[in-house]
Amino acid sequence: MTAPRKITVLMGGLSAERRVSLSSGAGISAALREEGFDVRVIDAGPDLGAIVADLTDHRPDVVFNALHGRFGEDGSIQGVLDWMNIPYTHSGVRASALAMDKAAARTTLRAAGLPVAEGRVIDIADFPSADPLPAPYVIKPLNEGSSVGVEIVRPGSNRRAAIAAAWTYGPRALVETFIPGREITVGVLGDRALTATDITPNPSQTHEFYDYDAKYGDDGSHHQLPARIHPDAFARALELAVAAHRAIGCSGASRTDFRYDDTSCGDGPDRRPGRLVVLEVNTQPGMTPTSLLPEQAAHCGISYGALCRWMVEHATCRT
Repeated sequence: MTAPRKITVLMGGLSAERRVSLSSGAGISAALREEGFDVRVIDAGPDLGAIVADLTDHRPDVVFNALHGRFGEDGSIQGVLDWMNIPYTHSGVRASALAMDKAAARTTLRAAGLPVAEGRVIDIADFPSADPLPAPYVIKPLNEGSSVGVEIVRPGSNRRAAIAAAWTYGPRALVETFIPGREITVGVLGDRALTATDITPNPSQTHEFYDYDAKYGDDGSHHQLPARIHPDAFARALELAVAAHRAIGCSGASRTDFRYDDTSCGDGPDRRPGRLVVLEVNTQPGMTPTSLLPEQAAHCGISYGALCRWMVEHATCRT
């Protein structure tokens, strides 16, 4: 009888998304055990040597990377796993680092002919003195996920000084023109787009957009899938998600987030498709109970356990 494959799930980590990662990792490890794998869990703390020692002592066949944010999603742990010659899920060093650096990612996407918002990188120290773009605009950290640190600056706002004073995400920030409309997201497995989800923050709560609490809080948002948008826009969103996945160089699963501006498209049979703008490509989509990728997979007939198994079966080492 063949012994079950050994899987180590890396979870937790050091980023602002630690809680999300722990939730993702708990679901993944339980699902993989049900799928018949021999599963070990590592809560990745600040001691990299301890992580390497554990992986050396309990050499897994595959590492399931359930980390989010810095260290887990930016190419760092991917480089360690490549060095150790251990196959792992999701994207490799280059794609992970590229997608996590929002300025580099938008440059790559624009070069590939994909629509991105107008924007630029600023020094946060200069932010209180003047608006870097005509309001409304969005200011966001260069290297965080899950909408951590994202703020919308409206016309007439006097919050620049307060935002700068509270900024803990490094000396620079990305500012982009605010795109009105709705948030749309599309998951990709390999070269296959799953479906498009229309995300609406719960209006009874204080979510100005699809922020961290709307993503992960109880009843924080409403997910409509498939998205009820113009059929041409729906098809275009799927095409753009696959194109973004390829442009960044993603492997395994990814999820691309869009703003969909149909605010002036009219109603009825003559309505126009609207405009899609790529916000970002997520190389480590969340796998929590409220996460979008497993929800889309389920809509396409792929159970949570089957999704986790697919990721393990498509794990690679890139050395």
